[in-house]
Amino acid sequence: MNDQPKNPLHGLTLEKILCDLVDFYGWDELYKMIELRCFYNDPSIKSSLKFLRKTNWARAKIETIYLNLQKNGQVFD
Repeated sequence: MNDQPKNPLHGLTLEKILCDLVDFYGWDELYKMIELRCFYNDPSIKSSLKFLRKTNWARAKIETIYLNLQKNGQVFD
């Protein structure tokens, strides 16, 4: 098993990250932060995950937004 003790995203799934961001910001704010059609046209977790898993640059932006929230003291359960 490959441990990643210094990776702050270790153990988090993309679905968990996306759900936390949607709960915190909502789809409209997420779309304003990163203009992805899957956040604007009939947004859903399933369609967004499908897109984010195929698009590395978009996934990286979502992960950065999540990490910035953690750094600013926003804690997700």
